[in-house]
Amino acid sequence: MKAKEIQGFDRYAIFQTGGKQYQALEGKTIAVEKIEGEAGTPIEFKEVLLKKSGEDQVEIGTPFVKSTIKASIVKQIKGPKLIVFKFKRRKKVRVKKGHRQPHTVIRIESI
Repeated sequence: MKAKEIQGFDRYAIFQTGGKQYQALEGKTIAVEKIEGEAGTPIEFKEVLLKKSGEDQVEIGTPFVKSTIKASIVKQIKGPKLIVFKFKRRKKVRVKKGHRQPHTVIRIESI
């Protein structure tokens, strides 16, 4: 493949929420750590680390870029069930617990 054949994203941003970093593309839906709110509630993310707005226009924050990302909540969900099993041999200790992490599905409106 030639370099011209490879399609890249013209506009995207990297932001952080809940201690994790996510890539934002306009119209994309992402499951992030739980954010309080009902479906349809607008949200703004101010901790934008990187923003690419054109072919040669890239802003890198020190630590954050001044612009914000606008999104809206789609729904609140729970992640897959994780089993936590603790076992100590020769002690008759067995503990089995389950956990489902809450997530919020958001749709990126504008960068």
